[in-house]
Amino acid sequence: MNQTPDLLRQLAHDPAGAEDYDPNAMSVSQARQYIQQFLTPVQQTERLSIKQALGRVLASPIASTLNVPGHNNSAMDGFAFRLAEASQPLRIVGTAFAGKPFNGTIPEGGCIKIMTGAVIPADADTVVMQEHATVTGEHVSIQKLPEKGANIRLLGEDIAIGQTVLATGHTLRPADMGLLASLGVAEIEVYRRLKVAFFTTGDELVSVGQPLQAGQIYDSNRYSLWGMLQALGTEVEDLGNIADNPQALEHTLLQAAARFDVVITSGGVSVGEADFMKQLLATHGQVLFWKINMKPGRPLAYGKLGQAHYFGLPGNPVATMVTFYQFVQTALKTLMGSHERVQPSFKVECVSPIKKAAGRTEFQRGILFKDGTDWKVKTTGEQGSGILSSMSQANCFILLDEASGPLPAGSWVEVQPFTGIF
Repeated sequence: MNQTPDLLRQLAHDPAGAEDYDPNAMSVSQARQYIQQFLTPVQQTERLSIKQALGRVLASPIASTLNVPGHNNSAMDGFAFRLAEASQPLRIVGTAFAGKPFNGTIPEGGCIKIMTGAVIPADADTVVMQEHATVTGEHVSIQKLPEKGANIRLLGEDIAIGQTVLATGHTLRPADMGLLASLGVAEIEVYRRLKVAFFTTGDELVSVGQPLQAGQIYDSNRYSLWGMLQALGTEVEDLGNIADNPQALEHTLLQAAARFDVVITSGGVSVGEADFMKQLLATHGQVLFWKINMKPGRPLAYGKLGQAHYFGLPGNPVATMVTFYQFVQTALKTLMGSHERVQPSFKVECVSPIKKAAGRTEFQRGILFKDGTDWKVKTTGEQGSGILSSMSQANCFILLDEASGPLPAGSWVEVQPFTGIF
């Protein structure tokens, strides 16, 4: 349910005013629920050809104007006949090809040779595969009688006229493009792309290609964020690294909030960091700062800057990616109009021991692999929030809830794959 801005304003300025709301001890599920309350999908749409639509979100449902298949047709190569006459050899009186139907009538005791996809004549009721028939001259004997109606794909069996085949909010996949083409649909209405800007903060960060000075590090988060946003199909702009300077930060924030649907920052939301960001956000927006009961990625900020949604992510590289995948990604899909927001997970055996303290949710990096016929997982090793190589090596998160403590090798754990087949 979408809430009015009043609740967000209340929580930002008087957190104690909401029952059970504790910004210093926010669970992962609570944070997700709070964010979801304030999200309204974009409303503007555009029409695209289906070749341009991969990854876009449908803004209106697609109903079929055709029956699929458009006629009763053969599911395989074989012979079409009337089952009641098939105890005797049948005379072959013609052939039906896909796209070239048999236009005559089948006489008593007759049949036709038929190819996969060919129209079933009105006076035939069964098809036998050619492997179960023996041809002798102009006659065929059925060696293994199928049931009546066997091997016939019926008119509208897959899709009927008027049936909704793709619903509003569906994200277009390669199979959908083929499905639309099969229905003769050339263009579809989709929601416009979500406009997202991001920047990093921190005087210690240096852009790739520049020499490092003492105490400096390369700004990897800009590239991780760029990749994650590109993968979602958003319209992305990288605003660079902004120095810890109140005037520069204010200018960048306000300009971004005026031009984009979503603004994301990395760094500046943790206790002990320069507090310019917090002061600016409190002045210009309604922003909630949370200490999430999770590892990595404890600090997180969410709110509104004018009409733009704001996400403040921690600065550590792994924490940036984990909080993006666990909070921002789902929120962006909602804003894009997508109804497909649940990330799949399942349980497998973990072959390595797991270090964990009870009392917090952890997203450890894991490697899913196949062992014989079974899928198993192992950790990538050390799980520090600055070890970006763990995200590169991993292909899944190992999800460990607040109640979980350390686990021995052989324990069953829940895993969340990074990617699927498509």
